[in-house]
Amino acid sequence: MTATPTVPRWRRWLVGVAAVAVVVIVGTGLWNVTGAPMLAPVSPDAAVPFDSGARHVFVINLENKGYDNTWGADSPAPYLSGTLRDQGVLLTQYFGVAHHSLPNYIAQISGQGPNRQTQADCPRFTAFEQTGMAGQGQAVGEGCVYSSSVPTVAGQLTDAGLTWKGYLEDMGTPCRHPLPDAVDDTQRARVGDQYAVKHNPFVYFAGITDSADCARNVVDLHTLTSDLGAVSSTPNLSMITPNLCHDGHDAPCVDGQPGGLAGADEWLKQWVPVITSSPAFRQDGMLVITFDESDSPESDSSACCGVPQGPNASLPGIDGLGGGRVGALVLSPFIAAGTTSNTPYNHYSLLASIEDTFGLPYLGFAGAPGLVRFGADVFNAG
Repeated sequence: MTATPTVPRWRRWLVGVAAVAVVVIVGTGLWNVTGAPMLAPVSPDAAVPFDSGARHVFVINLENKGYDNTWGADSPAPYLSGTLRDQGVLLTQYFGVAHHSLPNYIAQISGQGPNRQTQADCPRFTAFEQTGMAGQGQAVGEGCVYSSSVPTVAGQLTDAGLTWKGYLEDMGTPCRHPLPDAVDDTQRARVGDQYAVKHNPFVYFAGITDSADCARNVVDLHTLTSDLGAVSSTPNLSMITPNLCHDGHDAPCVDGQPGGLAGADEWLKQWVPVITSSPAFRQDGMLVITFDESDSPESDSSACCGVPQGPNASLPGIDGLGGGRVGALVLSPFIAAGTTSNTPYNHYSLLASIEDTFGLPYLGFAGAPGLVRFGADVFNAG
């Protein structure tokens, strides 16, 4: 049964203190990866948890495309940039937080910043060797699989009596990942198997893989259709990842499909209507479609390890180097169709917005001072 969360009282009485902190940040302004100021200033309301009314969140991550390529007039994805764009709000200043893929996915569910191994997409499935803790809940160290002491939004939801699932195309066996310290043989697609572990953030946390929740909740994409049949069987949070061909990563694909944005667009045509016609989405859903990182020159592959860890950490893609400008589209009954927000966001903003939705504390950089969460600019239907 899907529970209906409420915003805890402690989050409300912290609003006054948080708002004062944000006023200080407003005076300095925010800057993007090119050093230019963002189009929208930080609002004093930015730290106020916003209750949108959404109770079922769906996130689709595509791969490696810059904003202009995806959302421009000549986009190879007319369904995404035209048909779907006309149904929701386009976040024009949404950024990735790092290179390559993996740290962006990890950021979305934990708020953890990248380290050198996650920056390299973890070709070997090593344990994270933690040497300490820094500000904003950052685990300091190197490696891939975080210990059970590092929390995720999945664990938060479970503890709150709410539900979550990861849906991974071509994964087959639930909770599929390499053995400890083994080579990850899914880094490149193979005919009949285009699943990529590096696009499945859940298996990089021992708190998930060591639990029965992994086999139960980290499942193949084909199970999504049946889960969407009723509100009661639809998770509160669904993280959805196409395979290496359908997410735009490969072009052409190993099976001869065109791949790229055109291939991703065809996949979206198949799956987005399945989501948006479901009872849970129609009742109180929110669908976010975004990209892990940009392939444009504005991104900087050195962003990983130049991102400081601690109380003075930058916000990658907002006031520091990150994964480039990718944009995001948000669809919901609570959103006015064909609208735009120029507010600066990144993957940590997405995590914080998910936590706002379900009344959860912020994890990692999702709680960074000055980070903006989805508010009335996104949920703008009145």
